[in-house]
Amino acid sequence: MTYCVAISLDEGLVFLADSRTNAGVDAVSNYRKMTIFQKPGERMMALMSAGNLAITQAVKHYLNHPEPDSPSIWNVDNLFDAAQVVGDAVRKVRDRDAEELKKSGIEFNISLIFGGQIQGQAPTIYQIYSAGNFIEVTAETPYFQIGEAKYGKPILDRVITRSTPLKEAAKCALISMDSTIKSNISVGLPLDMLIYPKDELAASHLMVIDEKNEYFKMIHETWGKRLRQVFSEIEDPVW
Repeated sequence: MTYCVAISLDEGLVFLADSRTNAGVDAVSNYRKMTIFQKPGERMMALMSAGNLAITQAVKHYLNHPEPDSPSIWNVDNLFDAAQVVGDAVRKVRDRDAEELKKSGIEFNISLIFGGQIQGQAPTIYQIYSAGNFIEVTAETPYFQIGEAKYGKPILDRVITRSTPLKEAAKCALISMDSTIKSNISVGLPLDMLIYPKDELAASHLMVIDEKNEYFKMIHETWGKRLRQVFSEIEDPVW
């Protein structure tokens, strides 16, 4: 499984993904869930994935190898049309593989978060489903999650608004990820994080966070300690 979260803010965008694809008693596998597409100064787009890895790889192949003279993420004028291109790639893989997968008892399973900015347009984020359809973030719901979403959702709901500063949103995303890692073995380090300031049009703040990262270690230790402290300070119920 996996966990990915993307946040849309007045100041820009935050993307965070783990890299765990399998976790068993004697087998742990990792694979990058975040892919960056960019022409610095013109467009910057990020794609994060959850679900069947082979399906994800096939979708990425079609995005990286568009048919001549057809709309692609490299030539459309806005992110809505780029999301449509991604959705079309999902449908293309679905039409090709879904029936054969079904014969083997395998569900056509893919969830995507796609976002970024094209010059002259506002940055935004879309969640794309296995049918190829998609929705866009709103002022009321400025973030998307895919994968193991339930463990990291409460902190996002309590903290994130469109006006949240970019650095605070990045911190909140990391706490959301830490909560998920703590509760689910199928999510794990290393993490890929992209912090994208509005109108930068390049993935200049892309980092890999592993078990040696001092800031993430501090997040892990401090968040657990402060939660226990706040819990102990709340009065016990009177029955």
